[in-house]
Amino acid sequence: MNTDFIKGVIVPILTPIDENELIDEAKLRDQVDYVINGGVLGILAFGSNGEFYAVEDDEMERGLKIMVDQAAGRVPVYFGIGAISTKKCCRLAKMAVENGAAGISVLQPMFLKPTETELFNHFKRIAETVPQTPMLLYNNPGRVGYTMSAGLVERLAKEFDNIVGMKDTSGDITQTAEFIRRTRGTDFKVFGGKDTLLYASMCHGAVGGVCTAANFMPELITDVYNKFAAGDLKGSLEAQFKLNPVRLSMDPASFPVAAKDMANLRGRNVGLPYKPNIATPEGTVLSQIRKEMETAGLI
Repeated sequence: MNTDFIKGVIVPILTPIDENELIDEAKLRDQVDYVINGGVLGILAFGSNGEFYAVEDDEMERGLKIMVDQAAGRVPVYFGIGAISTKKCCRLAKMAVENGAAGISVLQPMFLKPTETELFNHFKRIAETVPQTPMLLYNNPGRVGYTMSAGLVERLAKEFDNIVGMKDTSGDITQTAEFIRRTRGTDFKVFGGKDTLLYASMCHGAVGGVCTAANFMPELITDVYNKFAAGDLKGSLEAQFKLNPVRLSMDPASFPVAAKDMANLRGRNVGLPYKPNIATPEGTVLSQIRKEMETAGLI
């Protein structure tokens, strides 16, 4: 299975919606062009910042079709799966492949706290459902309440040809490094999941990052990757340091509201988040976001 295309900055693309909380096709197409022109090497549909948890299955299918059509082969479009049940994950995986997804990204089940055996069987079944499609694991302990172990990831990487990589959003660089170390004898590709740790992740062997910041400042986050890939480590680190204050200013806001707030501040007009979230109100948090974006020359 060719996985050479799985690298670089992949954006968990925002989902622009109208007043009825339906995907705004024109705005979504514009966002696809914006991030591609900004230098990303992949688009992740319905990741955490794509608010997957609020989108109905038929809307996901419609959105994926729009993204695949608009990307038009310029970059791969991956499909994010965040369902709890194995059965639903398999159904979404098949839908994604039928609609042109280049790969799938699967979050470990939330709300539950599965055993290692249960997790292994869960990912095994999904991988077997779409055996010719690259599958990435998505480790996000901060949101689901537990982490994938390095042992589990190593076993999955070695036993299934189409489980070809993962995104680690633990924010623990030691854990990210362990995922890389334990799978380095395979063609398994690890992505950093924290924008602020893109440089550090690549220093340990990550092939790139799945980066929220690419939704509203793609030129800054891709600069970190491009300079590192070109061997300019000093320049890459400086680019990381330029990006970090802007990215850190998001954290006090309600997740994942700030990504749309910051895109709107840059004139992207991506609309509001799905309810119950609301746009960040005027006050200390939004003022700090605006200040850091101004300092970075983004607005």
